[in-house]
Amino acid sequence: MDFVHYSVMKNEVLSFLVPKSEDALLVDCTLGEGGHSEAFLQKYPSLRVIGIDRDRSIQEKARSRLSGFGARFQAVNAWFNDFWDSYNGEDADLVLFDLGISMFHFVESGRGFSLRNSEKLDMRLDLDAPVSAMDIVNRYDEKSLADVIYNYGEERYSRRIAAAICDMRKTGRIETTKDLADIVFRAVPKEYRYKRIHPATKTFQALRIEVNKELTRIEPALEGAMKHLKRGGRIAVITFHSLEDRIVKWFFRQRTETLEILTKKPVIPTEEECETNSASRSAKLRVVEKR
Repeated sequence: MDFVHYSVMKNEVLSFLVPKSEDALLVDCTLGEGGHSEAFLQKYPSLRVIGIDRDRSIQEKARSRLSGFGARFQAVNAWFNDFWDSYNGEDADLVLFDLGISMFHFVESGRGFSLRNSEKLDMRLDLDAPVSAMDIVNRYDEKSLADVIYNYGEERYSRRIAAAICDMRKTGRIETTKDLADIVFRAVPKEYRYKRIHPATKTFQALRIEVNKELTRIEPALEGAMKHLKRGGRIAVITFHSLEDRIVKWFFRQRTETLEILTKKPVIPTEEECETNSASRSAKLRVVEKR
């Protein structure tokens, strides 16, 4: 089986999350294709891993990849905040969050995460969820749509883009990534169209966050992980944009009576890693230890 996701800052994560006992428990809250979990299971022969992911398709890839580790690996199909909310197992020694969207979703899922191909506007990690990106662009009123694009995409032309979307849908439904990308391209000023990234990139990010409620899940998940973490246990979080990182940074800073911050400044990927995997360039790693 081919794997398309590159595990960001794997060496740095391994250096910070060192188990203090042979049969330690690691909870990988964002299992993806299982790259980080595989690295831990290979390095520590008695370590156990619970791997959480809401996307059944990518989790099946991870199950296959990690099947050789037997009972040491347990897969859980859930949102990470829901997992911690109902968790009643043993406290974890180590917890990892990699908040980036897997390359699987951009390359293989066919759900409209990428601008490269013309795909149905879906963007759901949970295919049982009631609202897709197509629903949002076709149903939200103009103000609500502009707010989503501004707040979650930090898009300066959010109002122009929302107005263009609402104007276009008067003539028919917006159903594909190409439809949406073309609308955004025409809506923004000419000097904004030919920059390093496609002008619709931030709009796509905003829609994905809104569809999956990504930002609202982070704090309750961190709260749950902290609650179910052993004393001396560690939590590591990798973020990929400022909205995520801001939530994580302030969560840790507001709980210094309970958590010792081990990364006074976030750890960033090496130049070598950035050259090998350009998607890692925006990554930041923050680590705390429970006092």
